[in-house]
Amino acid sequence: MHEIVLQDLYTRLDDGNVVALATSNQAGTSMAGPLDGVRVIDLTAMVSGPMATMTLADQGADVIKIEPPGGGDYTRQVATRRNGFSASFLNNNRNKRSVIIDLKSADGLATMKRLVKQADVLVQNFRPGAVERIGVGEATIREINPSIIYVSIAGFGFDGPYAQKPVFDPLIQAVSSLTTVQAGSDEHRPRLVRTILPDKLTGVQAAQAISAALFARERTGKGQHIKLSMLDTLVSFLWSSDMGGHTFIGDEPETETAQSFIDLIYETADGFITVAAMHDKHWRGLSKALERPDFLNDERFTTPELRDDNKDDRINLTQEALRPHTTAELIKRLDAADVPCAPVLTRREMRDHPQIAANGIIIELDHDQAGRLRQARPAAEFSETKPQMRMGAPGYGAHTYEVLSECGFSAEEIAGLESTGAIVQAGKQGSSE
Repeated sequence: MHEIVLQDLYTRLDDGNVVALATSNQAGTSMAGPLDGVRVIDLTAMVSGPMATMTLADQGADVIKIEPPGGGDYTRQVATRRNGFSASFLNNNRNKRSVIIDLKSADGLATMKRLVKQADVLVQNFRPGAVERIGVGEATIREINPSIIYVSIAGFGFDGPYAQKPVFDPLIQAVSSLTTVQAGSDEHRPRLVRTILPDKLTGVQAAQAISAALFARERTGKGQHIKLSMLDTLVSFLWSSDMGGHTFIGDEPETETAQSFIDLIYETADGFITVAAMHDKHWRGLSKALERPDFLNDERFTTPELRDDNKDDRINLTQEALRPHTTAELIKRLDAADVPCAPVLTRREMRDHPQIAANGIIIELDHDQAGRLRQARPAAEFSETKPQMRMGAPGYGAHTYEVLSECGFSAEEIAGLESTGAIVQAGKQGSSE
């Protein structure tokens, strides 16, 4: 049995009443998420890969996180910690089991290959070429398990001048042009998005691609190799809304003007608000709500195209009209006029907002080592195959014996592997449990 027992507490707001839905599950009990019965070998670290595999785990897959001796996933060691667990590791490795295997040893590599025989998916985010050198490249793994879904996640790509560069999120933001999109125009200083957007988007894209490949295998019986890079993910992401000027070949601008809505944050008398009055009816509603009929008579703003062409003037005028009022007053006025608007919240304010409570997106649960946790539940809700929180993020190597036993290793084999250092069980190597 798994070592962690969770008390999952979901708080929702139904018809104005707070309803607590509590479930107590002994970890390891079979749950009927949509991916129940799928086994995933997770060779990833940091965020993009672990986030992808946690999505699969949250949806019912049995994710076996293979970690190297000597400390495991780097995010185990980063700041914001309690009782040996970092928040980053907890928030990207829920519902997984941890197995320590030394892939650099012959016995460890052989152990890994035996686990692969019973897997549906393998995900790795080593630098291109590293898995072949280790001995777990796609061709080798497919010889062992021809129908496996093999997933390779890279930073810049698998070929080309940047393929072998070490990668962190700011580098992808820079090369993808996200930093200049965030600046608003080519004339302004480039800015980073202050969250690791490329990492997290790649995780979402990888999880979707894996689900699609599993569906295709159900129809054809064939596995396949999924390759995706953080850079490709970002370029694809940006194209839907930020690359309009580069869509029509031959009509590209020399320099880019502001394309984003980052500047639609307005000061109020006591805070900030965002207002998006783009359609004609919203512009009329804004005029009415603010008692500014001059908005409708100004020739610069009579059509959506003109309002876009004169965006700086429009934004300055709107800011002037909004500033004397409090955020609450503005929300009331604008809602009455059906103008899209929302308060700008801090992270603490977001946690307590009634819409967040109504959605039930934030959950509380008990981790037997890290204590009481607050996390976000999986965003997608399923009406029939409802995922459950089976376990929190695992202690380092907490499931080595358990997983190997399930996969047919005898007690004698496990003891032999442990004696050579090919595998490690929790507590045997200074692991954080």
